[in-house]
Amino acid sequence: MDKMIADFELDVRGQCCPYPLIRTKELMDELETGEILLVIANEAMTPQNIATWTKKTGNVLLAVEEKGGVFSIYVRKA
Repeated sequence: MDKMIADFELDVRGQCCPYPLIRTKELMDELETGEILLVIANEAMTPQNIATWTKKTGNVLLAVEEKGGVFSIYVRKA
């Protein structure tokens, strides 16, 4: 996979549920349609929570990558 380029980055490492999702939602509300947010997290439930949230909101989960217990979650604003 080619390296995805995000417009904005949100680092929520060290934060526990529900804060990574809350902060993701807050930042996504400020983005323009089509912009991509990279969420960096180390809480295991964060990718699943964001995936569920994108399905409910119409935003697009582009990719989830995991390396050494750190997740890179790419979300596009719909």
